[in-house]
Amino acid sequence: MTVSPSTPAMPATPPAPAALLRALFDAAVAAAQPALCLAAHWPAPPVPGSGGRLIVIGAGKASAEMARVAEAHYRALGVALQGLVITRYGHGAHCEQIEIVEASHPVPDAAGLAAAQRMAALVQGLSADDVVLALFSGGGSALLVAPDEGLTLADKQAVHRALLASGAGISEMNCVRRHLSALKGGRLAALCHPAPVHTVLISDVPGDAPVDIASGPTVADASSCADALAIIDRYGIALPAPVRARLQSGAAESVKPGDPRLAGHQCTVVAAPRASLEAAAAVARAHGITPWLLGDDLEGEARAMGSTLAGLARQTARHQHPFARPCVLLSGGESTVTLPANPTRAGRGGRNVEFLLAFGLALGEQADVWALAADTDGIDGIEPIAGALWRPDSLPRAWAAGLNPREHLDAHDGHGFFQALGDSVITGPTLTNVNDFRALLLL
Repeated sequence: MTVSPSTPAMPATPPAPAALLRALFDAAVAAAQPALCLAAHWPAPPVPGSGGRLIVIGAGKASAEMARVAEAHYRALGVALQGLVITRYGHGAHCEQIEIVEASHPVPDAAGLAAAQRMAALVQGLSADDVVLALFSGGGSALLVAPDEGLTLADKQAVHRALLASGAGISEMNCVRRHLSALKGGRLAALCHPAPVHTVLISDVPGDAPVDIASGPTVADASSCADALAIIDRYGIALPAPVRARLQSGAAESVKPGDPRLAGHQCTVVAAPRASLEAAAAVARAHGITPWLLGDDLEGEARAMGSTLAGLARQTARHQHPFARPCVLLSGGESTVTLPANPTRAGRGGRNVEFLLAFGLALGEQADVWALAADTDGIDGIEPIAGALWRPDSLPRAWAAGLNPREHLDAHDGHGFFQALGDSVITGPTLTNVNDFRALLLL
């Protein structure tokens, strides 16, 4: 765990704890809004008179808003453009010249498949005078679904479901996805050749590696089919027979570094979890609370992470060590949740509420410790609930309401637990995505 100290807090009177935590989260989301972070990163349009076209493509939960901002920028310059972008249902934005298609996430559907096929057709036959602007963000791995040769949508859906339940990290999942796709792992950029491609990314992955953001449709990939198979075997994931055969054959290799079809392409990460945590830290300082950044790339099982950070919070609350109160401990990244093969009870949850419930159980009834955990895209798991809030009295209120927190955790039912307490965090689609946000407030 990397701990970054901050400048001393300025004396101030903070708002109520719940309101302060929500203000920190809102600041983190605002810092990653496309209208703010894209402004300095537009490529030059095609040379006037060359006959070149500006083509905009993309996929992800933030991609529609990215497209809206891009269209407004170029139209203000008098530049015509066209394109196609795929986003999650409910995350669309209005565009005049760029088509926005909504599809399913986290498990792909036929709408995503049809749109991906049309995107591939759109970028074929381009010339060196054309310019491609590629806009990708988290969620693009499921939304840009284009099964590799010999595979079907049903095969891809089965693999996505298995990966989501396996406990594999996001980089591992995306390695597998890249090798089962006709477009990911640089293949979409290869289709654009010889047109130059300018990729703009909003990162939702620990480490911000472009190849892991939406599984890298426009960037080279150094991993191999053998790497993907090793991940599959590591987690004991059952694959449809055609999928395993495709990986074993080695025919599903992605586009590798040095491929001439990607020469001259440019790629920029314009928003990342670190900047959002820094924005939240600034709000904390303004209210007299010292922020500490524990890292923007924390990974691991959500409930284990919850227990670990509960120990850190308890040590600080009781002994003023390793941090002095009042303070807020901020972190980002992407935890995982491993689901049982045959659950006895179907829970409603996501990794953030799983983390928070495990945190609260490990913390116990600790006065003056509050916490918020939420996904910056507004969706934790598959429901339109961003996350939840933990209060010092959450456990006694739960028991009084007849809720057994351990049973809810074991059933992966964080949403059910926090909804019953009235402590869900609901934002609606935020139109951006820089992954998980966690804030532990110690007063």
